[in-house]
Amino acid sequence: MNIMLNNASELVGEALAKPSREEAMAAVRTLIAWAGDNPNREGLKDTPRRVVDSYDEFYAGYNLDPIDELSRTFEEVGGYEDMVLLKDMKVESHCEHHMVPIIGKAHIAYLPNKKVVGISKIARVVEIFCKRLQTQETMTAQIADSITSILQPLGVAVLIDATHHCMTMRGVHHPDVTTLTTQFTGAFKDKIEMQERFLRLCGY
Repeated sequence: MNIMLNNASELVGEALAKPSREEAMAAVRTLIAWAGDNPNREGLKDTPRRVVDSYDEFYAGYNLDPIDELSRTFEEVGGYEDMVLLKDMKVESHCEHHMVPIIGKAHIAYLPNKKVVGISKIARVVEIFCKRLQTQETMTAQIADSITSILQPLGVAVLIDATHHCMTMRGVHHPDVTTLTTQFTGAFKDKIEMQERFLRLCGY
């Protein structure tokens, strides 16, 4: 499994050539004009540059590989065999359908199999997949699959609880709705008591 592949390249079979920075800024100017404003007026003249700069940050995950983050592990765990749980990690992503924010939190646990990884590396994996165009369901599965395939733990649990601005700012306009997705592998999938303990420790 190539974890770096985005959904588009998987479906099309090959990635499209990346437009130049100038082409991207021209596209932003076109959208400003389509919205009904003048991209040449003073307040908007630098907007295309700012938008392209922000896209470099919003979608930096396409240039990063979770394998690099999880490849350095530690086998000296002092006999520790219980779950490792990271709670309340920030999720800032963008919906692939409307390109508006998905904002929430991720909770991730794994059961080590003779080795552990630095806890900051788990947070980096979350960030890598967040900084791509996403659906929450896909992002949840990608995080679980990458940790499972690279660390080969006894089990992985992922829970994401997020607000989708495609529901709060447009469409049905329901600002108080959050979406919760989970993915369990190994012992977390096979043992309901492990799932329940994970959810309880996460506050659910």
